[in-house]
Amino acid sequence: MAVSEAAIGAKDIEISRQRQTRIVGGLLLVLAVFVASVFGFGSAGEGDAAFRLTRPNDPFALPNIVVPAATYSYVIAAVLAFFGIRLFMRGGARWSSLLLGLGFLLAVTAFLAWATAGKSFSLTGMLQATFVRAVPIALGGLAGVLSERVAVINIGIEGMLLAGAFTGAVVGSLLGGVGGIVAAICVGGLFGFILAALVVTYRVDQIVAGVAINLFVLGVTSYVSSQVLTEFRFLNNAPVFRAIYIPFLSDLPVIGPVLFRQNIFVYGALILVAISTYYLFHTKSGLRARSVGEHPEAADTLGIDVYWTRYVNVTMAGMVAGFGGAWFTLGTVGRFDEGMTGGRGFIGLAAMIFGRWHPVGALMAALVFGFADSLQQKLAILQTPIPSEFLAMAPYVATIVLVAGLIGRARPPAADGKPYIKD
Repeated sequence: MAVSEAAIGAKDIEISRQRQTRIVGGLLLVLAVFVASVFGFGSAGEGDAAFRLTRPNDPFALPNIVVPAATYSYVIAAVLAFFGIRLFMRGGARWSSLLLGLGFLLAVTAFLAWATAGKSFSLTGMLQATFVRAVPIALGGLAGVLSERVAVINIGIEGMLLAGAFTGAVVGSLLGGVGGIVAAICVGGLFGFILAALVVTYRVDQIVAGVAINLFVLGVTSYVSSQVLTEFRFLNNAPVFRAIYIPFLSDLPVIGPVLFRQNIFVYGALILVAISTYYLFHTKSGLRARSVGEHPEAADTLGIDVYWTRYVNVTMAGMVAGFGGAWFTLGTVGRFDEGMTGGRGFIGLAAMIFGRWHPVGALMAALVFGFADSLQQKLAILQTPIPSEFLAMAPYVATIVLVAGLIGRARPPAADGKPYIKD
């Protein structure tokens, strides 16, 4: 009987995979028609698209990438159609996620060629902006990874980012940029500790606790911003960290400006992702944390303090989110505005899921969202006929696609969201 039920279950899974593969294949075919009809015909006769790889003051000059916009769009449409047909063939299920991701990437390049037809466009500048705008999303996703690896759902990341932004602006105005960063990290850690106390010790529903933190921080910061910072403007005038040039590496073509001419927040995000990856997957403490997230009862029987482990990781997650929040003020404009995080904490959670609860995966997903965010700003310069509001929707559309499950199912830690009661 058990064997029969297992066989039925395996068959249902296979049917579900085939159905999902057909959906992805159909989506790619529709995308092919769209690219050919809109980007291909739309750029016919408009000329070539030129993508600049270097800037006038760069020590090493590279030639521009020049492509005929219409022809390139037709070629991309043909490739997308091939991908879609391939998924309807036998054995296509194992390629669905890869072909979907590659297909969207190619469609984006066709879109850029259409938007740049007859003009020139700084590709290096957009990639540099992508890394900058991905910082709060990557750090929000990393905060989610650290929390959920110990089975604590952290909906409060948005509030922690906002608290870090507010604290960074106020303390940075009084004590300078370094003081603002330290204060933002501490405040983020404080809210992480509060979340841990609510969900671990008092076993409050994790979703409710996170939402409560978000609403509390939004209310407090909005009130203080409107009642205090508008009157005492010197409290909302923090310094902004400038880009740090890494000797020699910053002079390299393309990757120099993108990776080695950034401010402290970009470097900090990359370092934190590397440290978190090593911590979770190459240390005993990380192994214990992951065991708490997968099977806390078994971890407890082996002598691991489940409560302490969750407290430590959720507090660290809050500190990471606080650092990410400081980016909004100390890394960009030097002042705090109400609700300036704009939902980046929630997008960070989507990046965490997209990255399959792995720090590097969350960073890669954040770069996708950061690219969509920077695309809006750059294309406004090219005066494309698409309203900027539609381009601003791109990160959220990507989140919806993720939730819809078109990129494949991602398995969270087994005990995620479940309170642990010690016997």
